[in-house]
Amino acid sequence: MKALIVTADDFGAAREVNDAVERCHRDGILTAASLMVSAPAAADAVARAKTLPRLRVGLHVVLVEGRPTLPAHAVPDLVDASGNFRAEMASSAAKMFFVPRVRRQLEAEVAAQFDAFRATGLDLDHVNTHKHFHLHPTIAGTILKVGRTYGLRAMRVPLEPRDVLARAEPGTRLPPAWTTAPWARLARARLRAAGLRVPDQVFGLAWTGAMTPSRVLGLIENLPEGLSELYLHPATGAYPGSAPGYRYAEEAAALLAPRVVEAFRNAAIAKGGFADF
Repeated sequence: MKALIVTADDFGAAREVNDAVERCHRDGILTAASLMVSAPAAADAVARAKTLPRLRVGLHVVLVEGRPTLPAHAVPDLVDASGNFRAEMASSAAKMFFVPRVRRQLEAEVAAQFDAFRATGLDLDHVNTHKHFHLHPTIAGTILKVGRTYGLRAMRVPLEPRDVLARAEPGTRLPPAWTTAPWARLARARLRAAGLRVPDQVFGLAWTGAMTPSRVLGLIENLPEGLSELYLHPATGAYPGSAPGYRYAEEAAALLAPRVVEAFRNAAIAKGGFADF
């Protein structure tokens, strides 16, 4: 069986994101969204989600490029002088692994984000992390430990089959995944052993921020067997804090393109969020 979850990350980051998520779900192929619970437009995102009963919403745990849910003084080793999470992921990851007090702060912050999601009243469809930071084994273990008490059932692991990308866009030049692939394989084995639902394959890594209508159509037409997740970053345009070079509006257009919508609706593919499988 072929099944597909189409997810928008960074839900709540800005009104521009929320506008795109709502429209792409109502009129396009978007089936799920990952909520940043402490982002500037999180309350607006939650309000919209409650008017979209078929949109599956999960928690997008943020530990980099954002502000913590806890006060900065409660997580001093996770934040910089401005109160934002430290931008340097490698040094942050090392501290989380080696320093007990940093691990305690990490666990407290992850729990605070789960608490904030629970407070929305939305059903927790899935969990993933900003910048795939849960490929770090300490972060993955913390999310597993904390998430058990909040109904954690599913997580994304970004393992992307390159042969499918090549069929979806013949002649495409793909960047190597040497950094993520080994950690992703370990994470998938660990999460599945813990009883979580993990997609068989995920699309959105090689073409992150550049998912065009033709690429989405090609992936739908060449979707492999099993459960797949396609994640994008739709928005009506750039916004404060958005990533330079990301083609946000084009990614939204990819989810709304008539030929993509028609192919999605007509394909012999089960569609929904993690809770639907």
